[in-house]
Amino acid sequence: MKNHKIHQSIENLQKIIETNSAVLLYFSTNSCSVGEALEPKVKNLTTTLFPKIQFISIDLNMSPEISANFSAFVEPTILVFFEGKETIRRSRNISVFELEDAIKRPYQLIFE
Repeated sequence: MKNHKIHQSIENLQKIIETNSAVLLYFSTNSCSVGEALEPKVKNLTTTLFPKIQFISIDLNMSPEISANFSAFVEPTILVFFEGKETIRRSRNISVFELEDAIKRPYQLIFE
């Protein structure tokens, strides 16, 4: 599983979304304690239960144009793309269990 921290361009990110069956974008900042605490849990979720999802972490402060392009203005924000389409969007108070349930069905349809 690849893990990217910062992308140079929106085009790069769009290409990753288009060429991978499943991509999770994790938007947060280093100053957000909730986002920092949640990120390893979400990363672990993708690694253990959904290994075919590519996890990409994006710092809102370092990539404001990417955040604006995806309308991700609050932290943390999680976007999950299946087959190039945004399927799941969660912001602020995110439950890992709820996220797991939301991912499970589309993931199974594509990969199982």
